[in-house]
Amino acid sequence: MIKLSVVVPVRDAELYISDALTSLSRNAHRDFEFIVVDDGSADATGQIIEDFRNDLPGLVALRNETPVGLADARNLGVSLASGRYVTFMDGDDWLAPGYLGELVGAIERLGCDFVRVDHIQAEGRKRVIHRAPLATREMVLKPRDHILPVGVKTMVDYPYAWAGIYRRDLGDLLTFPGHLHTAEDRPWIWRLHRQAGSFAVVSLAGLFYRRMVAGSLTQIGDARQLHFFDAFDLVFAGLEEEFTPKAVRTFCALLAHHLELADRFSPELRARFEKRGADALRRLPPDLYAAGRLEPERDQILQRLLEAR
Repeated sequence: MIKLSVVVPVRDAELYISDALTSLSRNAHRDFEFIVVDDGSADATGQIIEDFRNDLPGLVALRNETPVGLADARNLGVSLASGRYVTFMDGDDWLAPGYLGELVGAIERLGCDFVRVDHIQAEGRKRVIHRAPLATREMVLKPRDHILPVGVKTMVDYPYAWAGIYRRDLGDLLTFPGHLHTAEDRPWIWRLHRQAGSFAVVSLAGLFYRRMVAGSLTQIGDARQLHFFDAFDLVFAGLEEEFTPKAVRTFCALLAHHLELADRFSPELRARFEKRGADALRRLPPDLYAAGRLEPERDQILQRLLEAR
């Protein structure tokens, strides 16, 4: 019987995948499996994965000849998972020794649908612990109760799929919208908190998130960034009225953030992004947009966008 399935999507990460797989080998257990999905890498990533077949017990290596994107690569891994629990890791990150055992111990101890954890942001030699927003720890709670309040960072503002562990019998709640190539975690975390029955947060930080990696979508200003709007269309679709103000404020804050980084876009893509942003703002209910106003600097960014478009 497999207790834990670890799903690792990766593409063109030859500089980092060895670190990731080595860290998994230091977390290996007889009832763990590691499903590594090579999403059409054009570099040596696939060969490095093959080199670990004898060093990583439980390794299941898959390859998409044509890249399908992070969301569908994760979905493929989840569809093949046989563990009681599922967690995620990206191919340019790594884990502390023994972390996965502690993660499984947490969800078994608490007996809930999913557990969220803290993580460590790594940039060069710098290490910073990032805490999950909820201060209440080691207590089973209802996910819907921790979407609000509107003006405070809550658990839906901490969307990282790899910062947690999930019962595999959550089924479709663990799948990502596959047509999205960025921001796929936003509708995912909202749906999880709206529909799952129970969760908890524990003070465990064993995943090292490698920041500012060249080639990651957070660093690339191509047309996939437009999927940000599609992601929030999914968040808003069928959203209960009580949660709409929170979604509006989150959308506005993230839109302002993207606009602050708009220099990474080509002039043509920037124009497309700004048009979609202005159109989206105008579709928001005026009272909710007014009620969700941001701090002055970011609010001015959105006002300039509306005036220019």
